[in-house]
Amino acid sequence: MSGYQQFGISPQLVDRIKLKMKNPPAKERIKKMINGVSKQELQDTAVVRKLVRNSSSVLNEKLTSAQEEQIVKFIIAQKIDPSNTFHLIRLWGMFR
Repeated sequence: MSGYQQFGISPQLVDRIKLKMKNPPAKERIKKMINGVSKQELQDTAVVRKLVRNSSSVLNEKLTSAQEEQIVKFIIAQKIDPSNTFHLIRLWGMFR
């Protein structure tokens, strides 16, 4: 069971999002959205919720409030430090 599944996030949702992220314009919009986000911001529920909502909008992915909450909790639990290469490699491995 992958880390995200422990938070109730379905593999089907992850697969759909991964497929949509292969669209270059969508990928660039998401990259611009998260560019410069700090470790502290990724621990702030309000900031993470806004990023999740904006990202789902860019990807035209309708999330239920439960799915949104699961994703927010998952992101916060990862304690992601965008300036730590190891953290980014670990995340990459989770979603390959």
